Amino acid sequence: MRYKGLIIALTAIVSVLCAGFLFFSLVSRNVQQKAVAYATHNGQLNEAQRQHYLDSVWRAPVFGPFTYREVRGYELGLGLDLKGGMHVTLEVSPVEIVRAMAGNSKDPAFNKAIELAQERQKTNSGTPFTTLFYQAYQETAPGVPLARIFANSVNKDRNISLNSTDSRVLSAINKEEEDAIGRSFDILRKRVDKFGVNQPNIQRVKGTGRIQVELPGVDNPDRVRKLLQGQAKLEFYEVWPQNEVVPYLGQLDQILSAKEKAAATPAVAAAKTDSAKTGAAKGDTTSLAAQLAKKTPTAKAKTDSTATQKGGVLARLLTMPGALGVNLRDTAQMNRVLHSEEARTVLPANMALLYLNKPIEANGQQFLRLVAVKKDRTGAVAAPIGGEVVSDARQDYDQTGRPEVSMSMNPTGARKWQKMTGANIGKQVAVVLDDVVYSDPVVQSEISGGNTSISGNFTIDEAQDLAQVLKAGKLPAPTRIVEEAVVGPSLGKEAINQGLYSSLAGLLIIMAFMAVYYGRAGLVADAALLFNMFLILGVLAQFSTALTLPGIAGLILVIASSVDANVLIFERIREELDHGHTLHDAVNAGYNRAFSAIFDSNVTTMLIAIILGFFGTGPVQSFAVTLGIGVLTSFLSAVYVSRLIIEWLIKGKDTSRITFSTFLSRNLFKNVNFDIVGKRKVAYAFSTVVIVVGFVLMYLQGGPNLGVDFEGGRAYVVDFNKPMVASDVRTALEPAFHNTGLEVKQYGSPDRLRITTGYLAQDESETADKQVLTALNQGLSKYATDAPVIKSTSKVGATIADDIKRTSFLSLALTLLGIFVYVLFRFEKWQYSMAAVIALFHDALLVIASYPIARAFGANYEMDQIFVAAVLSIIGFSMNDTVVIFDRIREYLRENPKLTFAQVVNPALNSTFSRTMITFTTVFLVVLVLYIFGGETLRSFSFAMIIGIIFGTYSSLFIATPIILDTYGKKEERERLAAGENITGPAGDAPKLRTTTTA
Repeated sequence: MRYKGLIIALTAIVSVLCAGFLFFSLVSRNVQQKAVAYATHNGQLNEAQRQHYLDSVWRAPVFGPFTYREVRGYELGLGLDLKGGMHVTLEVSPVEIVRAMAGNSKDPAFNKAIELAQERQKTNSGTPFTTLFYQAYQETAPGVPLARIFANSVNKDRNISLNSTDSRVLSAINKEEEDAIGRSFDILRKRVDKFGVNQPNIQRVKGTGRIQVELPGVDNPDRVRKLLQGQAKLEFYEVWPQNEVVPYLGQLDQILSAKEKAAATPAVAAAKTDSAKTGAAKGDTTSLAAQLAKKTPTAKAKTDSTATQKGGVLARLLTMPGALGVNLRDTAQMNRVLHSEEARTVLPANMALLYLNKPIEANGQQFLRLVAVKKDRTGAVAAPIGGEVVSDARQDYDQTGRPEVSMSMNPTGARKWQKMTGANIGKQVAVVLDDVVYSDPVVQSEISGGNTSISGNFTIDEAQDLAQVLKAGKLPAPTRIVEEAVVGPSLGKEAINQGLYSSLAGLLIIMAFMAVYYGRAGLVADAALLFNMFLILGVLAQFSTALTLPGIAGLILVIASSVDANVLIFERIREELDHGHTLHDAVNAGYNRAFSAIFDSNVTTMLIAIILGFFGTGPVQSFAVTLGIGVLTSFLSAVYVSRLIIEWLIKGKDTSRITFSTFLSRNLFKNVNFDIVGKRKVAYAFSTVVIVVGFVLMYLQGGPNLGVDFEGGRAYVVDFNKPMVASDVRTALEPAFHNTGLEVKQYGSPDRLRITTGYLAQDESETADKQVLTALNQGLSKYATDAPVIKSTSKVGATIADDIKRTSFLSLALTLLGIFVYVLFRFEKWQYSMAAVIALFHDALLVIASYPIARAFGANYEMDQIFVAAVLSIIGFSMNDTVVIFDRIREYLRENPKLTFAQVVNPALNSTFSRTMITFTTVFLVVLVLYIFGGETLRSFSFAMIIGIIFGTYSSLFIATPIILDTYGKKEERERLAAGENITGPAGDAPKLRTTTTA
């Protein structure tokens, strides 16, 4: 073997690295177990104490010089489907970016174009918003250049002038959108990194304005949503003294009260309104002022001693004892007052009344205090100091041990802060986040240096979240959640068991099969297989990749496909031994001759992994990552490591105890001589019938049974305390969901149901989420005695569902195109490429057709993203088989140049028949185990794989190569006959071939 020393060195280095990273995983697990033991009392786990323990060792050494933080960074974590947690896809809104660049233009044509673009994007999700906007703008303002809207002070640094072309303006908008998405990604990554979960994952979805976030182990989804979507518009304002606020509120109360009385008594409305306005003009106040004056001893507003105490409109709302505030239940009414025309008329333009961030308990009720902040004289939104000056923020504790936030500013902010605090000694300043006051302390002295503490009666979580948001900064554009999944920890534990059992069972079956079939050589293959598993897990840990249930599925397929390489090699060695070669020559020839087929099959599988990784999201991407890593490690272990072991075992020996067959397999598949291509027309007819029947059934069933991934909507997994009849629950839920796209089916066990609904699928807001959840609970109220518990939820917006469908079709098309090009490159005839692609497309159609056929027999499987991964995996499996056959045909033609393609077809198919059947058996058994033990999540995937492996093997034999015979072989035979060559024997009836061997 060439480069043996280099391969040994490389294997040793990779092994050491993998062992190190897997050891770090064990160290991290040990720390987590200690945290659980520390926080468990009387059998009950205190989550806060567990987290406190982990926080205490976060920066402390836990193994040599390595801290827990460093160790955990190299841990092989578990994905949210195995550990529980939350998956979120956020979309950065391009609408707000375009509006901001347009200076919030009031131009009717511009705003109409924005509305049209938003509407059209619902059905054209693949088209960029900027393109849709420009198309709409050309309709609403034909001939009017974009520069008329975008040549403003906002864009002075973007080189947009009144003379700028539309393409120049669009280019600037696109660049700003891309920059905004990039900034949003960086900000979200900072927030996620500080969220405190194990193995968080955040990534951009290529070609879109979307960002995916996975947080395994989180147990507070509302907190996650708030943290991820928070705009963090931090501002620092001066505060109006309350004695200056009261007269204005008194005037407003008079006007509102007069208006209220006027509506009640129309006859005297005008007189009372005039009287109220006159009093207001003189600076008189009513009972509200007196009421507030009693609450505030420092208030110096002049009060009317004769004022009535009946209470006006504001007097009835501002009922907080001892302060200016409103009862929590009255905030909606207060908001209407503050946004009324009367409020805009009476209140100064530079006064804004904002709520404190937390309710205050008083007299058994909850109140929100109001704080009046000073804007500039024009009433502009811009604050004297903004959040961009904050350089750092962290959760800390004050002198009494209460949580607070310590904040520091950059030099520019420090100078502004010093000036503001110096001018307001003895007065209040407000720290405002997203128009909510978090603190309004009295300035004790001028603050220099920019270091400040913010206190606001925080809990530890609230202080940590505020510090994270302040430090991460402001999102450049609003984000909205378009896809979401929440998995409960109990489902994750079940998934771990199912994935573990299926993986171990599949591994043991393959190892036992190899040992029984190939004897001691099979044990070498088993050793290479275990080494391959070790490498895959080590590489996953090295790149901090979390292992997921689809990842386990990919792992199982890698196990099966890695065995295929050993099967190819061992079958070749057996052939050479049968022809009388020595053991050393047979081993060398076996590895050398099998290399091209192994290389080609691995390249096509890697191509599929790359396409899935590029276009897939979430579970599909996890599957692709594991598959891609597995292809590389399998090639190393099967082609090189197993060869090193075998060469070491036979070194210096003419004979060896190593065997490549047993008494069970010695004569199996020997002297096989089937006329496979002679049955090709029967196969063509059979495939056509199955595909037609399947698609007719699909039409009769109302179309394909698409999952939430493709349709959009929401899905819930609900546990009951007894077996439930899915159809009965569906009937009970239909009224609550207004009979819109409802599906209820058993999910893994009789007492667990998966409920999928298209109700409000077009609405991706949190309000719609709550409305659908309320409808679900309303429908399940009939089963209250059966204690229904929602174990997991998922949401896919209609827009992202369209994108998933589009990228799925694109993935399939690119895979077929890539395989066409690669096969053309390797085999140099387009007929090979065409036959391979037709056979693969045939396999995909048969798998799709099998779903409605299964549905007709009561097996209802959904087509979702995992189904797409299954179809592409089937294409990879089928292509591997096909490439092996093509490779043998090419070999026969090169070494027997006088024979035609038609003469070598059947011999090639028969000579590779043993490898085909062995590979089929091993992979089929593994996928069958996955179907039985892999759990409901992978049921559709494993069903598709079972069907695909059967038909993929069938198509390699009866579809792919026979198509080449019909398109190229017959033509070649006619051309040779016309040239006068002597061709004996009919097509497919050539004598058994013996290829020459160059050991």
